[in-house]
This record gives sequence, structure tokens and C-alpha cells, in this order.
Amino acid sequence: MSVSDSLIARTILAGTVAEGAPARDLPSAWDRDAPEPAQAERCLRQAAEATGAATPTIPPLPPVEAGPLHALGIGALQAAFAAGSTDPVALLAALQARIARHPSGRDAVLAPVPGAREAAEESARRLRAGQGRPLEGIPFGIKDIVDCAGAPVTCGSRLTGDRVAEADATVVARLRAAGAIPLAMLATTEFACGSAHNPRYGAVANPWDRTRWTGGSSTGSGAVLAARLMPLALGTDTGGSIRVPSAWCGVTGLKATRGLVPRTGVAPLSWTLDHVGPMARSAADLARVMPWIAGPDGADPHAAGRYDASRARDLAGLRVGVPDGWFTAMQDDAVLAAWEAMLRLLERRGARLVPVDLGAVATAHQDGYTIVMAELASLQEPDLDRAAALDPGTRARLEQGRLFSAADYLRALRRRPVVLARVLDALADVDVLVTPGLGGEAAALDTLTVEVNGAAHPLQAVLPRNTMLFDYTGLPALMLPTGRGRTGLPVAAQVVGKPYDDAVCLSVGAAFQRETGHHLAAPSEAG
Repeated sequence: MSVSDSLIARTILAGTVAEGAPARDLPSAWDRDAPEPAQAERCLRQAAEATGAATPTIPPLPPVEAGPLHALGIGALQAAFAAGSTDPVALLAALQARIARHPSGRDAVLAPVPGAREAAEESARRLRAGQGRPLEGIPFGIKDIVDCAGAPVTCGSRLTGDRVAEADATVVARLRAAGAIPLAMLATTEFACGSAHNPRYGAVANPWDRTRWTGGSSTGSGAVLAARLMPLALGTDTGGSIRVPSAWCGVTGLKATRGLVPRTGVAPLSWTLDHVGPMARSAADLARVMPWIAGPDGADPHAAGRYDASRARDLAGLRVGVPDGWFTAMQDDAVLAAWEAMLRLLERRGARLVPVDLGAVATAHQDGYTIVMAELASLQEPDLDRAAALDPGTRARLEQGRLFSAADYLRALRRRPVVLARVLDALADVDVLVTPGLGGEAAALDTLTVEVNGAAHPLQAVLPRNTMLFDYTGLPALMLPTGRGRTGLPVAAQVVGKPYDDAVCLSVGAAFQRETGHHLAAPSEAG
């Protein structure tokens, strides 16, 4: 599919930079009174100090499920292993065969990770001996900006050549230590910021409709989960890159609290806003993974806190913040209807809905992208002489980042702690916030547009509206499917928590998914 460089550049900047003039929806005094930027990090670090440090507990196993191995999620696979109805060797063989024949195995899966067969055999031996580790034998995919020892890690770029990682990123090493098996490297947009049409590997088509995109930048992670090629994948999120493909592929993804999952061994896009997190089929599966990847590693200076499962909540008495304004604008009616249905279900199960005003968002949204693009420009500066080889989307963002002044960048950083304080004040009387997910169904690959109530909009004007604020503030945010849109493709909602309340977000998501089957739906081609 041929898409022009000018279309890519135009659609990737839409809605993320001021057009004509800044939004100016904040009082001018904010600029004068904003504290120095590190105050935001101090606020998050203080919240980290309150998290528990107890040894993680392993949730009870669900009932054994019937059906093909590729259709089972993490908990169901663990139950099957415990029952002796299958083992990691058989699972690995089934998934490898499926990857070989499925269209998403050709565009979402970049390369196998060496040693998967040997790791599966070791897991099978451990399980037979009663020595299984917490995630024993669970295969997982790795976004192609996350290092995995012995595997090619290219960041989706022609500039990186055939680089092979020498060591595991912390998050990969922790999953290995818990018994999980690295299976494959998965596609990403270039340096986690490029366009849908990657110049090195091509576009990753959405398994629900291969004329549509998966959403970026964790493109491969969303596709392999929807296509049932593996039960777990790693993603990263700087403006929405875990949550966007989760929404458009009908899977479940958590952007953990900033710092909860270390970024050591992960190629940076924005050292201020990058987050690492897991993607799976359900919130319950994510809750099985989070305790084993969270916590400081002594190398990432921003890593802090623990995954505190004791914070999980029942729906009875839960206070659910319901936003309006920015969060319900630029939303297709079908997205809003599915979100409203989720809210009604939560209310029927005992939650209390509370209107919440998060205040002005437009400037914070633009500030987030000012930070991303300025830091991208700084990181990629050594390769400016090779910029012609970049994805047109990456190049457009890099060039925009070089146009920002030092004052623009610092102003965006200085407003961050003020916005964080304002959001936390708004959330003081609720336990979670539930917002609509993305404004419409998956973007068309040929036009790079999203339809909202019949009107086509550049994808970037729609895609990150409800996600960037929570990268900017560092709050945990869970994206989960809530139904289908006008053309039958997945739509989603987002559950946002206070710092280090990741377990609260997952417990709300799991409660919703126990009552609904949206997360169980699979595209017809996934078989």
C-alpha cells in the first residue's frame, strides 16, 4: 500500500501541536507560579513510598477451560498445566504453528527469540517436579524496542542495522525469572513514534479488518494478542502506545504508574514520559503478571514502588469518577454508548458514579507532545545526517521537536506538576476515573483517518485525546474492550487510578470482565 510522505506527516502531527496559536486554556498565572519540573517526580515518589513490600501472592487458578491452546489466556493455561491436560512444550508447538500460518504472524512477528524450545522443555520438567515458578511456561512477545538477549532488536528502523541485544531488559529478565518464555520480537512503529507504514517492515494490519491499523506504537503486541498467537506481550506507552492498540484490537493493556516497571534496557523515546507495561486478553491475566515485573531495579533512576495487590477493590461502594468535556468530545456515539453501558453495569454492581471535572486539558495535551518531540529530537540528533532514511512520521516529529524553543520545552515541564496536582485534587473524592477509550474504531491504513459519527479525522487528532494526559501525569491507566462500534470493530474504555493504584484499576477491569464477554471476542480470521 502506497501512502505519501506528506499525508503521513500531516496526519501524525494533527492535534498534537498548536495550530496557529497555543490552546491557552490555562490561566496565565500558571506559567508564573509553576514549580520547578522535578516536583512532579517527587510527588510520584512520595506515593511510591506508601506501597506495600510484601511477597506477592499467586491468585487462585480459574476452572480448566476447553478449547484450542491458542485460545487460552494466562490463567486458563496455568490451570491446564496444573491439571496435566497440556504442558509448555505442546503449547509452544501450537503457537509456533499458528504463527507460521496466520497473516499476523507475517507482519506483527518480526523474529523468533532463540532458546524458546529449550525453555519450554525446562518449564515442563519443573511443572512435573512440582517446582513451577509463578508464570511457568507462559510464552510472551516483546516489543522491538525492549532488549532480549540474543534476539534482534531494531526499534523498527533502518538506522539500527542488524543489532542483537547482549542482555535482557529488566522487564524481560524478570519474566524469565518467573518462568515465562520469550517467544518472539514484535513489530513497533519506528523508535515507537513513527507512522503506521513502517519503512523497514511495513504496516501491521488489524486482525479484525486488515484494511485497518492496529494502532501504535505497540503494533505487534496488539495484533498477536487479538490473533491469538500468544497470551502475553510487552508494550511501552508514551502518549497511548499500550492503550491504543489494546482498544483497537479488542485486548486489555495496562500503562502502569510511571516508574512502577523499570525501563532499563528499553530504547527511550521520551525519558520524561516513557512507561513500560503488559498487554494480555484480560485484566485478571494482567494481575497475574504485574507483581513479577514491578519494583525498582537499582538501575532506572525513576523506578520506584511496588505492585500492591492489597489495594484491589470490590465494586460495592467504589466511587467512580465520570468526566465530561474534553473526554467526551471527538467521540463516536457508539464509543460513548459502550462507555455508558459500562458505567451502568458498574453502578448496578454497587459502584457510585461521581461527576469529575479534571479542568483544562488541551494545553496539557499539547505540552505532553512538546516534551515527546523535543526529547525525540535530542535523542536522534546524532543521526540527523541520516534523517532521510527515517520513517516520514518519525522525521516529521523530529523536525517539529527541533522547532520548539528551550522555553517551550521548559514551560511544558514546569506545568506538569501543576497539572498533576490539579488532576489529583479532582480525583481526591473518587477511587478511579472511567473515561471513553479512543474516539472511534481502528484507523484506515490507506487514508490514516478515523471516522467519528461519519466524519473522517486525521488519526492523531483522535487517537491520543484521552490517553496523553495520563502519560503526562504518570497515573496508571487500563484500557479494556467494551463492545463493538458501527462497523463491528472493537471499542474500549479506560480505567485510571491514583499513583500506584494499578491493582485498583485491574480489579475494576476484572470485575467488569466477569460480567461481560467483550474481552473474549476474537476476530474471525483468528480462528
